[in-house]
Amino acid sequence: MENLLAAEAKIGHDAGHRNMLHLIQLRWLAALGQIATIAFAKLVMGIDLPMLQMLTVLAFLVAFNIGSHLLWHEQPIVTNQELSFALLVDIAVLTAQLYFSGGATNPFAFLYLLQVVLGVILLETGSAWAIMIITSLCMVGLTLFSEPLQLPPRSGHSFSPLYTQGLLLCFILNATLLVVFIARIIRNVRKGDAELAKVNQRAAEEEHIVRMGLLATGAAHELGTPLATLSVILNDWQHLPEFAENRELQEELTDMQTEIKRCKKIVSGILLAAGEARGESSARTTLLTFVNDVAREWQTIKPVAHFEYSNEISEDCEVVFDSTLKQMMFNLLDNAFEASPKWVGLRVAAREGTLIFTVTDQGPGFPAYMLRQLGKPYQSTKGRAGGGLGLFLVVNVARTLGGAVQAENLPDKGAKIEVTLPLSSILFEGETHSE
Repeated sequence: MENLLAAEAKIGHDAGHRNMLHLIQLRWLAALGQIATIAFAKLVMGIDLPMLQMLTVLAFLVAFNIGSHLLWHEQPIVTNQELSFALLVDIAVLTAQLYFSGGATNPFAFLYLLQVVLGVILLETGSAWAIMIITSLCMVGLTLFSEPLQLPPRSGHSFSPLYTQGLLLCFILNATLLVVFIARIIRNVRKGDAELAKVNQRAAEEEHIVRMGLLATGAAHELGTPLATLSVILNDWQHLPEFAENRELQEELTDMQTEIKRCKKIVSGILLAAGEARGESSARTTLLTFVNDVAREWQTIKPVAHFEYSNEISEDCEVVFDSTLKQMMFNLLDNAFEASPKWVGLRVAAREGTLIFTVTDQGPGFPAYMLRQLGKPYQSTKGRAGGGLGLFLVVNVARTLGGAVQAENLPDKGAKIEVTLPLSSILFEGETHSE
C-alpha cells in the first residue's frame, strides 16, 4: 500500500511539473503577443498608449518567466499552491495591461476566460473557484477603474469597428490557445491516469502473488506430515518378505521413494522461501554452474524428445540465487514443453551486464490477445481451470529482479520468450562483472 501511495504521488508530481512547463510556454507566447499588440496599436493604428507603464509590466512578466523556467527546470515537484500562484501572476499581469489600455472596454479582457479554464483543468476544485472569483473581481474593477484609450482623431472612424476587430482577434487567440495548450494538458492527465492504472494493476498482481504464496505455504505445511508417513510406510514395505523377493516391486518402491523425496524437497523449498530472507535462503554458486544445473535437472524431469541447450556465457562469475529464479526458468521450459513436447530450445547468454534466457518451441504459438497482455493471470491456451499462472509468475519474478519479459511468435512455427535480468540483481556481493 505504501508503494502504491508513493507511486500515485510521483505520478501526480510528474503531471504537475509538465503542466507548469506548459504554463511557462504559454507565458512566453503571452509576452510575444503583448509586444506585437502594443507595437501594432502604437505604430500602425496610432493609438496613444502609456508605453512606460505597459513595458514595465511586460518586463516583469519576462523576468518572472525566466525565474520560473530556471526554478522548475531543476525542481520536478510542483504543488497545487505553486500552480495557483503562477496563474495569479498571469491574472495580475493581464489586469495591469488592461488597466492601462481601456479596462473592460478592451476586447482582450475576454482573455480572463482562458485563465478560468486553465484553473479548472490544472487546479483542485477550491483553487479553481478562487481563480474564477478573482478574475470576476478583476473584471468588475476594470469597469470602474482604468486608463481610457486615447484614440487618434479620424473622420468617419469610431470606436465600434476597433472593438469588433479586437474582439474577433481575442476570440481567435482564445480558441487557438485552448486547442493547443488544453489538448496538451489533457494528454498529461490521460498519461497520468494510464500510469496510475498500470501501478494499480501491478499492485493487484502483487497482492495476487501474496495470496498464492500464502496458499502454497499452507499447503506445504499440510503436505509435510502425509509425505513423511508415506516415506516411513514405503521404507517398511521394502523390508517385507513379499516385496524383498520381487525385483520389479522393489524398483517401483525405489521410484516412489525418489518421488516422495523430491516432493519433500519442493515443500522444504517453499517453506524456506516463505520464512527466510533471501540472503539466508539463497545458495552461493557460479553463473555457469547454476544455469547448467537448471538445464540438466529440467531435462531429467521432463521427457522431451529433443532438448537443444546452448550456453553462450563466456565469463563466469559468483552469483546468489534462490528457488524463485530456478522456478521461473522451470516455468518457462514447462510452458514450452506443453506446447511442443518433441522439441524445446534454451539459450543462455550474458552481454553488457545483462543475463538473457531465451526459450523457444515449435508449438502453435501465442494467440494475439496473449501477446498484447503478456503475464496476465489465468490467460492460457491449455483450456483448464487455473491455467496461465506460469507466465504470470515469470513476468513478476523478472520484474521484481529489475528485468523484463518479451514474447513473440516465430515466422514459420513456434514461439520465443526472452527474459532479461540485470546481473547485478544476482551477483554475489563484492563480485564485479565486466562482460
